[in-house]
Amino acid sequence: MKLCRYGRNGFEKPGMIDAQGQLRDLSAVQPHIDQETISSKGLAKLAKIRAESLPLVRSNPRFGVPYTGITKFIAIGLNYLDHAHETGAQIPPEPIIFMKATTCISGPNDDIVTPKNSTRLDYEAELGIVIGTKARYVSEDKALDYVAGYSVCNDVSERAFQMQSSQWDKGKGCDTFGPIGPWLVTTDEIANPQTLDIWLDVNGERRQSSNTRNMIFSCAKLVSYCSHYVTLMPGDIITTGTPSGVALGIKDRDAYLKPGDIVTLGIKGLGEQRQKVVAFKG
Repeated sequence: MKLCRYGRNGFEKPGMIDAQGQLRDLSAVQPHIDQETISSKGLAKLAKIRAESLPLVRSNPRFGVPYTGITKFIAIGLNYLDHAHETGAQIPPEPIIFMKATTCISGPNDDIVTPKNSTRLDYEAELGIVIGTKARYVSEDKALDYVAGYSVCNDVSERAFQMQSSQWDKGKGCDTFGPIGPWLVTTDEIANPQTLDIWLDVNGERRQSSNTRNMIFSCAKLVSYCSHYVTLMPGDIITTGTPSGVALGIKDRDAYLKPGDIVTLGIKGLGEQRQKVVAFKG
């Protein structure tokens, strides 16, 4: 299933994408897509619904974050070999974990707002793992049983803020730095999350192009690893690192994002995002 939320910010309705890629209104049978909805029990209920039986949404509405109830936004650093090389970093012996503030979360096509005093605004196309079942100390071989599905993420970063200390959080959690969506694609449609093409363009120029098979640590490894340090709850999301091609690796100040730039990114089977970079006003 491909689940989504659409409409004006704060007034989104639940939706489902049918086999032809059309948006259907789910609200008559499911008023919300939240933590309960994406639990194993909730998804089993939704799986009985035939998307083509739902009303077709004929307009072209905004997509919001695909579901509500994200209590933790966990991110993984340096999880592609080529990205570690381009930044001059050593290959991590175990996953590097940091947290993105939940206030940074935005819809997949919402604007990226340049923070005050920003000088090195960057992009990172990433695969997001959405937890569906409470997970604590889970084994790697069982870890994907706790996953509800997957989504596209852009781990927007302000590198000048990030590099001011050994803790990356303040360069990763500014408002609008966490676009998620357009859909939550459930695991029945993604047989193997380590086979997905991933890409990102800036103003139509291809900057990132890779496949999730190139991750250093697999999705199963990451879910298991994180569950040994924090209890993962339904709705929590783990964004799994980015491949090479970020502005930081290009080492050209003109490669960093600036107001007016258009960022587009996507993952095979999970949909695409499009964001315009705008200046902060206020």
